[in-house]
Amino acid sequence: MKQLKLTGFVIFLFFLTESLTLSTKPQDVDDVSITQKFIEENVGYITIIIFAQYIQEASFEEVEMLVKTMTEYRDKCLADMTLPECSKLANDVLLENICALEGLPQKHNFSHCCSKVDLEKKLCFFHHKKADVGFLPPLPTLDPEEKCQTYKNNRESFLNNYIYEVSRRNPFVFAPTLLTVAARFEEMTKTCCEEQDKANCFRTKAEPVIQYLKASSSFQKNVCGALIKFGLQVLESINVAILSQKFPKIEFKELTSLLEDVSAKYDGCCEGDAVQCIRGRSKVMSHICLKQDSISSKIQECCEKKIPERGECIISSNKDDRPKDLSLREAKFTESENVCEERDANQTSFMAEFLYEYSRRHPELSTPELLRIAGVYEDLLKECCHTENPPDCYRHAEHRFNETTEKSLKIVQRECERSQNLGKEDLKYYYLIKLTKIAPQLSTEELTFLGKEMVTALTTCCTLSEEFACVDNLMDLVLGELCGINENRNINPDVDHCCKTNFAFRRSCFEGLEADKAYVPPSTFQGLFTFHTDLCQAHKEELQRKKDRFLVNVVKLKPELPDEELRSLLTDFTNVVVKCCQAEGPEACFNEEGPKVAVKC
Repeated sequence: MKQLKLTGFVIFLFFLTESLTLSTKPQDVDDVSITQKFIEENVGYITIIIFAQYIQEASFEEVEMLVKTMTEYRDKCLADMTLPECSKLANDVLLENICALEGLPQKHNFSHCCSKVDLEKKLCFFHHKKADVGFLPPLPTLDPEEKCQTYKNNRESFLNNYIYEVSRRNPFVFAPTLLTVAARFEEMTKTCCEEQDKANCFRTKAEPVIQYLKASSSFQKNVCGALIKFGLQVLESINVAILSQKFPKIEFKELTSLLEDVSAKYDGCCEGDAVQCIRGRSKVMSHICLKQDSISSKIQECCEKKIPERGECIISSNKDDRPKDLSLREAKFTESENVCEERDANQTSFMAEFLYEYSRRHPELSTPELLRIAGVYEDLLKECCHTENPPDCYRHAEHRFNETTEKSLKIVQRECERSQNLGKEDLKYYYLIKLTKIAPQLSTEELTFLGKEMVTALTTCCTLSEEFACVDNLMDLVLGELCGINENRNINPDVDHCCKTNFAFRRSCFEGLEADKAYVPPSTFQGLFTFHTDLCQAHKEELQRKKDRFLVNVVKLKPELPDEELRSLLTDFTNVVVKCCQAEGPEACFNEEGPKVAVKC
């Protein structure tokens, strides 16, 4: 993914903010009514998303029961909005109906949530979500011909089932993203079902949809994790940095107005309130399009599109051109005699303005790096404003900023050199070993996923002109995946410290981590060295997954072994597979060779 898209996806997350009651100023009325109509028309899909994300274990039949109930509720309220039940918030009605499904709370172990009320109830359902979806069965796959016939026979049930399966496996992805994925999936299905080579068409067209979903999930979990673990101020700093880079000509006053529009309306999307999420996104988009002359010259065509599509268009638009009269530096923050007085008058606003001015002047920096520099500046002022001559102290701030960026740049350069020297496969094994040693408590599935994501970040970014920002942004997202979205996620003390101490500097914190010395490995790993002929039937990708899992599990069993010995065991495993799959009796060969690998361990 290119750097432009990195910025776009985080802005997308920023737009998807909670806002139940939209303003109805004259210019907003059309947007409000169109958004409401969109929600009403998609009430079935929205119900599936919310239910499948909150109760991932629920069957499709159970989800369909709730869809029927919520569709009836919609129809009843459209006929008579004065009914008492129609004044309730949509998410509250949905949770009430989930709890009212006979036997379901007990069956899926969420009855304790049903006994709670208001915010406590919503948070209880939120904490019921499971990021590690290894407990779910593999995603069902249909033969292309069968897929097309199913779509043709019953489009609604086909799409409902697709949204259900995707939503339960992506419990923290925002509803508008999942609706976009579903729309793209249907578009792909329509196109490919007309093709002669349907299988190749689905394979080719599915890849960008999968990548879009993965990228969206990663960004949204990262920023929601920042909000939940570090609070609103960190979330707002992220948004200031991103919007200032995307729209460098926006005035600080206008930026503040845009942030005010969403500052207290953020948790709907992160908590999974789909209706508030959709309305909040629409409201912010309306704000941007209404003020586009003072915000960006790149979004005019986007703002002419219908509400559901215009958000995607704005996200995909290029960063606006830097204003020609924008100086290379903003002297106000390093050369003014009154910096301390201005900071003391309103510290939050002062620091936001500094971040705004620095970000719009530095499109080449990553979001985490901009937050690091803001943190360095804040700490410098704490130090300088207590000296006899503050201006003489903070006048050298630019030197501190450059030092900070140089340190971050060296980390990225080291990683890109390692990527170039090792190659894609060996780089993956390097990260699988490193991540498993520092966080062996994570599941094998999580560790193999994180290792692959590290490799993707480096192989995607290390050849780009904007290498630094791209690597730093993507690697930070992988750390966000590792740290998780819930504030009560605990891995081990060292990892938890890096995840929870300082959002901007967690990269450098992780750089210094070594193997978890307090980890007590299992005495044995059931079946680790028992190999079977299924390895011979596995296609290339499946065999690679088995190799990755084998390496992670060996590290979990023997974390004290040097990296070279761990890699040697992986080579032994690979050699055994090649040898036995070519033997006349593969099963007998595996029975003989497996224990030999175990002895070396």
